[in-house]
Amino acid sequence: MTDWTNQLYFGDNLSVLREHISDESVDLIYLDPPFNSNATYNVLFKERSGEDSAAQITAFDDTWHWNMDSERAYQEVVTDGPDKLGSLLQAMRHFLGQNDMMAYLTMMAQRLAELHRVLKPTGSIYLHCDPTANHYLKLLMDSIFGKEQFRNDIVWQRTSAHSSARRFGPNYDTLLFYSKSDDYFWSPALLPHDDGYVERFYKFEDHRGRYRLSDLTAAGVRNGASGKPWRGINPTAVGRHWAVPGGTSNPALNGLTTQEKLDRLDDWGRVHWPPEGSIPSYKRYFDEVEDGQRVQAVWLDIRPLSANARERLGYPTQKPEALLERIVNASSREGDVVLDPFCGCGTAVAVAERLRRRWIGIDVTHVSISLMRHRLKDTFGSELSGITVSGLPQDVASARALATESEHDGRYQFEYWALGLVDARPATGKKGADSGIDGYINFFDDNSGKAKRIIVQVKSGHVNRGMIATLKGDMEREDAAVGIFITLEEPTEPMRQEAIGAGFYEPESLPGNRYPKVQILTIEELLAGAQPEYPRFAAPQTFRKAPRRKRQQGVQQSLDA
Repeated sequence: MTDWTNQLYFGDNLSVLREHISDESVDLIYLDPPFNSNATYNVLFKERSGEDSAAQITAFDDTWHWNMDSERAYQEVVTDGPDKLGSLLQAMRHFLGQNDMMAYLTMMAQRLAELHRVLKPTGSIYLHCDPTANHYLKLLMDSIFGKEQFRNDIVWQRTSAHSSARRFGPNYDTLLFYSKSDDYFWSPALLPHDDGYVERFYKFEDHRGRYRLSDLTAAGVRNGASGKPWRGINPTAVGRHWAVPGGTSNPALNGLTTQEKLDRLDDWGRVHWPPEGSIPSYKRYFDEVEDGQRVQAVWLDIRPLSANARERLGYPTQKPEALLERIVNASSREGDVVLDPFCGCGTAVAVAERLRRRWIGIDVTHVSISLMRHRLKDTFGSELSGITVSGLPQDVASARALATESEHDGRYQFEYWALGLVDARPATGKKGADSGIDGYINFFDDNSGKAKRIIVQVKSGHVNRGMIATLKGDMEREDAAVGIFITLEEPTEPMRQEAIGAGFYEPESLPGNRYPKVQILTIEELLAGAQPEYPRFAAPQTFRKAPRRKRQQGVQQSLDA
């Protein structure tokens, strides 16, 4: 990969993986797949017929349903997928039945098989899940990556308290950590020693410095040299055997018997002798320890994002950057490729960019793609690496195809995409009544600190004059300065006359500057570079602004792979 450009893909990650991501090209995968964990179990396990609506995964509605798509995916995995995975899915279906949980696991099985394909032999994968389905997902991971490649199930305490009736509060998520092979990259994460650490654990001191005591024996009786007496001390008598600590690796000990190794340690002053008859211990000096304590599999130190956190962007499942920073640092080097196939608001790719990794992000919702683009631009400014966004409509024909697509709520994805063309924020995260408003833009045209508002309507089908009249009424109700009407079809002349009749918006702070109060913009015009007219005293505040960060300092490693 000599001419690398970071990639954002808009589309179904299964198709993107199959069509665009090469075999063994990714060093680290992090995925936080959507799942309706708030649904009650009797709903998740309720039998579903194949006639139910298609699976929907949007930014705010992450329910999977058993339907004909699920049935086709199931048959594909069983007939064409890895043998162990197919056998496992058949057993799961027999056990679970045809329900939302089985639909979720079937769709995940397809994607996990593709993620195994694109991961390098030296790579690792972290699957973020909650207690709703993590036990089933672990079986899938075992069948695809191999149970011998399981490294950890990491427990992340995502909230400090969670009230729950008649059970212990479910306040944690699980990250399933697997490698592709035994030859995977690993850099241990360290936490700083607390102020009292040395005093609590390194209680002894001699001419060399402070030290703590470690065992020179291990549990169990052995018949070989490790079970024989040394210096009059018989470990077998207390049900133990000699065990030279792993941290004492030294070429000078190679080829020696257990007793000879112990003699050498004693000659070096590394053996602590207690009162006569007791088992001696090993001296572990403080100056030999790492710069911090190694992070274990329970993560209590990374706090969830509070409502007022600077990095919070308003995305419902946003994870803290500290969580991804630990993962990226532990399992990748500078210049490695990080993949997040369920990007959401882009925390993984933002952290990868800051830590000088190459990255690939995929999401099936345009609202996520738009949010990620703004986040990266706000966070890194001129330091941002080059990005290519793939999968977005490039002409009127592809825009019309997106609007008519039934899978993944195509009409709403068209709406999100069209709003992104004018940097507008969706007016609602869920489908349903929206009072005629699809999106809005906040802007400033004076120093009052109070934003003015633009409301936006998007239409992909037939349009008429009455829609412009409705927009004018919505503007009055919402006290909007400007209204924008985006249409895939050509507007009629009565529509244009109705828009002209709305007059102009003239800011008091900018006398002489006049902007049409109602503006009609076609998709064709927007794709050609047209933009709405309104005062741009400051950049429009469409999305919550991500805090500015610098990329990690250091020399970028070669990108050749």
